Amino acid sequence: MQSRFSFLRRWEGLLLILLVFVVIYNALSTPGYLTTANWINLFQLSIEKIIVALIMTFIIINAEIDLSVASVMGLSACTMGFLYVGGMPMEWAALMGLLAGVAAGLFNSFWIGVVGLPSLVVTLSGLIGYRGLAYLLVEDRSIGNFPAWFNRLGQQPLIGPFPLAMIVFFVLLVFAIIILQYSGFGRYVYVIGNSKDVARYAGVRVQRTKMILFVASSTVAALAGLLYAARLGAVRGDIATGFELDIITMVLLGGVSIFGGSGSLWGVLLSVLIILNLRNGMGLANLSGHVQTGVIGVLLILSVLAPNLASSVRASWNRHRARTLEAGKTG
Repeated sequence: MQSRFSFLRRWEGLLLILLVFVVIYNALSTPGYLTTANWINLFQLSIEKIIVALIMTFIIINAEIDLSVASVMGLSACTMGFLYVGGMPMEWAALMGLLAGVAAGLFNSFWIGVVGLPSLVVTLSGLIGYRGLAYLLVEDRSIGNFPAWFNRLGQQPLIGPFPLAMIVFFVLLVFAIIILQYSGFGRYVYVIGNSKDVARYAGVRVQRTKMILFVASSTVAALAGLLYAARLGAVRGDIATGFELDIITMVLLGGVSIFGGSGSLWGVLLSVLIILNLRNGMGLANLSGHVQTGVIGVLLILSVLAPNLASSVRASWNRHRARTLEAGKTG
């Protein structure tokens, strides 16, 4: 019986309990909350953030951070819009937008993997720099009037009730779980996150692994930026501004340690569902966007402090129990 319920003592178990509570509360408060249409709409409103959260999980488990993902989303979308307005066919403009994200990832990975600068410094610079490039391309304009086929990809179902972005998410989720949980590369990600020195002594190519992760991070962010542009039907220089807060919160609330080396995509998936339902519930309660952002900020703080506090309490309890048992034996 104890092993059957041991899952509930883990962080993922607590997230599952919280998710059930939030869903039940919203379902009782809002008729039709549990319908398929509402859940697809719930995902659709944040699907680009969720896609980027998948690769951010790899980055943080690797004991790194990528603060530039939202700016890369903006740069990719604005590059596409700029080239399309300049006369380039939409297919090629979208490809160039994706390649802009790849270039940003190569730039980040060079300074982090080769030069050895901290990812916090490099990606914070990227957050500012890539956003500046996006504004430089489109200035204060809003670029729209994209081809109908492009807008349909972001705004209408493609397979059954699912739009393209959700299909992309499900495919990437399966791929990410296989890579992180069941492949040698995934084990390297965890080992490096625990200790770079141990990983090097074990023969792991730390530099190459980090470079692959940061190129993948910017590439996925660029893809998410293009999907976001298709959903909105227009691009501006401030597109996706502030998304990095929600993305990092999704990962940390999912039980991924900010210090690296631990966590799973299952926890992140539960975290995503909690945040989506919280935002949806707050929206239905007519709470302003600032209040919602504040709640997400509080969750970010708790997601960093709570797992570490729980570990400290558990360690103290184990020490106390060990002393008690030893005292009983000597007595």
